[in-house]
Amino acid sequence: MSPRSASVNEELRRRSRERLLQATVELVAERGYEATTLADIADRAGSARGLVSYYFAGKRQLFQSAVHRLMHLTLEAALEREPRSDDGRERLARAIDAILGLAVERPVLMRAHMAGILQAEGFVQCGEQQRLAFLLRDTIERYGSTNPDADYPLLRALLMGAVVAVLLPGAPMPPARLRAELFQRYGLDWELGVPPGGEPPGGTRHDAWTGDADQSSSKSSK
Repeated sequence: MSPRSASVNEELRRRSRERLLQATVELVAERGYEATTLADIADRAGSARGLVSYYFAGKRQLFQSAVHRLMHLTLEAALEREPRSDDGRERLARAIDAILGLAVERPVLMRAHMAGILQAEGFVQCGEQQRLAFLLRDTIERYGSTNPDADYPLLRALLMGAVVAVLLPGAPMPPARLRAELFQRYGLDWELGVPPGGEPPGGTRHDAWTGDADQSSSKSSK
C-alpha cells in the first residue's frame, strides 16, 4: 500500500480537528462547561485523547475555538442564505440576527463562552476567531464604514454586550428590545432582518422576537 499524500493527510487532520470542535459544542450545550471533560470530547468525536492535546493547548482554547467556529458558520450561513444580498444594510441586519439568535437558541453554550472571554486570558487567537472577525469586518465595510479599524471593534463590542444582556442571570433583557436598539443605531429597517412572512435569516425564529417586538420596531423607525 502506497503512503498517503500530504494533501490527504492534511484533509484527515482537518476533519479530525473539526470533529473535536463539533463534539465540544454538543457536549457543553448538553452538560455545561465544567461538567465536560477532554476525555468526554475525545470519546464523542471518536478520537484518541492525545489528539486533543495535539491540536489545542487546553480545554479553554478548545472551547473558545469551538464556539468561534459555530459563530462563524452561523454568520456565514446567514449572509449567504438565499435570496443572497449584497446590500450592506441587509447584510448587517442578518449579522445582528445571527449573533442574537445564538444567544436565544444556545444559552448554555453562549453563557459559558462569554464567561470564559471575561476571564484573564480573554480571546483565544485562533483560526476560527480570525474567520469570524473577517466576516464581521467585511460586513461593516459593506455597510459603508469609512473607518473599519474603529467601527469593527465597536460592532463586535455591541454584539457581545447584547449577548450578555440576553443571558444575564436574573435580569435578562428581551432580545427584541436589544435588536431594536442595534437596528436603530445603524439605521436598519426591522424588515431587513426578519422579512414579513419569510424565513428569517441567521437561524433565528419568529417566536424568538415576540413580546415587545412591535413596540421596539416602531421605536427603531422613529
